[in-house]
Amino acid sequence: MNIIDELEWRDAINQQTDAEGLRELTNTKAISLYCGVDPTGDSMHIGHLIPFMMLKRFQLAGHRPVILIGGATGTIGDPSGRQSERSLQTMEQVQENVDALTAQMKRLFVTDGDNQVRMVNNYDWTKNINVIEFLRDYGKNFSINTMLAKDVVSSRLDSGISFTEFSYQILQSIDYLHLYQHEDVQLQIGGSDQWGNITSGLDLIRKKEGSEAKVFGLTIPLMLKSDGTKFGKTAGGAVWLDPKKTTPYEFYQFWANTDDRDVVKYLKYFTFLSKTEIEALAEKVQTEPHKREAQKALAEEMTRFVHGEELLEQAKRITAALFSGDIRSLTADEIEEGFKEMPTYTAAAESKNIVEWLVDLGVEPSKRQAREDITKGAISINGERVSELEVEITADHAIGGRFIIIRKGKKNYSLVKLTQN
Repeated sequence: MNIIDELEWRDAINQQTDAEGLRELTNTKAISLYCGVDPTGDSMHIGHLIPFMMLKRFQLAGHRPVILIGGATGTIGDPSGRQSERSLQTMEQVQENVDALTAQMKRLFVTDGDNQVRMVNNYDWTKNINVIEFLRDYGKNFSINTMLAKDVVSSRLDSGISFTEFSYQILQSIDYLHLYQHEDVQLQIGGSDQWGNITSGLDLIRKKEGSEAKVFGLTIPLMLKSDGTKFGKTAGGAVWLDPKKTTPYEFYQFWANTDDRDVVKYLKYFTFLSKTEIEALAEKVQTEPHKREAQKALAEEMTRFVHGEELLEQAKRITAALFSGDIRSLTADEIEEGFKEMPTYTAAAESKNIVEWLVDLGVEPSKRQAREDITKGAISINGERVSELEVEITADHAIGGRFIIIRKGKKNYSLVKLTQN
């Protein structure tokens, strides 16, 4: 299957500048292509990942990807998809973010082989361009009328846009020109909001290199959930690739909780499962949705890709323990990760009757209610049901000397952190 055919099957193409020309080119040779990300933060989230997964598909098909980290454009701010100006970061903060994203990209995408991914930073070729060169050598090739007509600019004319952000598309165009000249890059891919920036780059290359230059642009569709809300957001915010921002367990759970209406789309976009495998999972969604096999496959594939096999297994262990109630099978670190978003209490590491302990914590509103719940078998400590009112809670109950897990009823978990006197 030609790479373009595969992307079409995966519903991963939004716009192309020359669909037939790109198909012919990719049929006849291995091409170099690029996608960029600006260092607006020290980690990507899963929304950033979409075009880079497409870049990876090109790599697997034998093409040569180039990943661009926007050390220069990140100091300016891309106006795409925004209704207001970005707050400029210090150069030091930009560099810290460049270093963090570069390490993240290398871990995810750089492999050995003839089609090894190239990592570049546009600050390297932009830093020495002075203002006269910028205006004469590049600005002269851009029509204000054309720039104003781009969606990325026209959508901001009412609310306002600075000359700095207005000039962003020129900087991105310089990137494409440089990579065409020095890396033989013939294709730029990006999100749907990058169409205006991509076509500006094509125009600059043709003005500089001649109208016959074979360069192309391709964008990925805007990703929305079936309920119309933005993909990649949860009640707690964005789903990050950095395990310190979104734990591997939380990452796994995000994918495992995917709506039946979205799961096949995500399997196509994000995983490297074959067409046959995805179609089999799609059939399971229709015939046995309660088993959630497609969601489990999606969660496993994505967690393995981003965090590796060891952290995937840890996420699965936490998931299984919470489902079965076998809390004692978890380490203290796994408990800390799995119960991160659950109600949390602190208690002194001292012996106390369970009734008084539950009331003092605030888990139970009164001793009467605590006694009633205990005698009915509604209270479990570390996965073990407590039915005796005389039980003493001591430091020995703490897993790893740190945590005690209370379950009230079937699903109401609480985390108790023990403090030393």
